[in-house]
Amino acid sequence: MSHDHGAIHHSHSHSHSQHGDHNHLPGSTKALLWVLLFTAAVFLVELVGGFLSGSLALISDAMHMLSDATGLMLAAVAAVLALRGASARATFGYKRVEVFAALVNGAAVSAIAVVIVWRAVVRLGQPGQVDTTMMLVVGSIGLVANAIGAGILHGHRGESMNVEGAFLHVLTDLLGSVAVIVAAVIMITTGFMQADSVASFLIAALILPRSLKLFARAVRVLLEQAPEAADTAAINASLLTIPQVTAVHDLHVWSLDGNEILATCHLVVDTPHAHVLAECGVLDAAQQRLQEFGIRHSTIQLETTHHLAHEQVCNHDS
Repeated sequence: MSHDHGAIHHSHSHSHSQHGDHNHLPGSTKALLWVLLFTAAVFLVELVGGFLSGSLALISDAMHMLSDATGLMLAAVAAVLALRGASARATFGYKRVEVFAALVNGAAVSAIAVVIVWRAVVRLGQPGQVDTTMMLVVGSIGLVANAIGAGILHGHRGESMNVEGAFLHVLTDLLGSVAVIVAAVIMITTGFMQADSVASFLIAALILPRSLKLFARAVRVLLEQAPEAADTAAINASLLTIPQVTAVHDLHVWSLDGNEILATCHLVVDTPHAHVLAECGVLDAAQQRLQEFGIRHSTIQLETTHHLAHEQVCNHDS
């Protein structure tokens, strides 16, 4: 049997079957649509209540709700687009749309937190007259609606970065409602009008670390960096323990959506017989190693040592 410098490719997946699911919205998408409805309703209630009561806090929170409603709408659209299967042009499908939505959501929530701090500083020096009773009633309505929305999304948080971003929006809204209620109670009982400013500072301190973390995670996915849970050095070392594998190179580990981990690599096999490659024993062993690291979709290229001169081979993590 003659030997050439070719290589054998193998792709394997346990989780990319999408056929038959396109006609039904998943639970996470339905949850997003329900929460969008709640958020839009609370926006209208707070906007009207803010103008009637003269509460700048309620009007500000209403604008906050409008921003979140826009973010939730983006999240819902992204979730629907992500249901589209792969095509000849979009060979990976549209999962990454959700990551873009998460990026926008993380940036928006961070910006909102900064605006909250700025407005709180302004209010410290310029407290105004407010119908605190109406402020308390409207804030309570917002709290109930946001609590329902947070409860709907909480069970779906781990399904995608997009849903996580939407949950952050609702959490921000819920904390905003709590701040409005607490500030209203303090103003009613003590007359201390700067109470809402103090509550706003606390809200920003709770929101900003989470939103920045979501933003950073989305950036990591878009840059196609290895997920935090993936130890590329350990993966490389594990592949090198496979019998007959003498080198590993072009190892790439990344994620399309921030949840599922994918990998590609080249394995150099020390064998003079091409049929050893064709029997797939090395491939099966390599896929088993990758699955131990949570990688269920991989593309592996096997090469004989004859191909070595055509590749830059690394046996260590670079």
